[in-house]
Amino acid sequence: MVSVREQLDARRLLCPLPVIRTQDRVNTMAAGELLEVICTDPGAASDIPAWCRINGHKVIEMREQSGELVILIEVGEKKR
Repeated sequence: MVSVREQLDARRLLCPLPVIRTQDRVNTMAAGELLEVICTDPGAASDIPAWCRINGHKVIEMREQSGELVILIEVGEKKR
């Protein structure tokens, strides 16, 4: 099991707020660190992975847990 560096509670937020909050948190983190995002917005299942691909981050795991979406992200290198 991978140890999680930080957790972001994006429950009860609707698009685009889960992605914006994820971006804000990732910007405070270093490459290689892990962020677990917990969401209830079904759109986050496609929006957050798409944002990760565009910005060089990696979705390690995505699962549904108790009606919530949990996305584990490995932070990539910062773009200059």
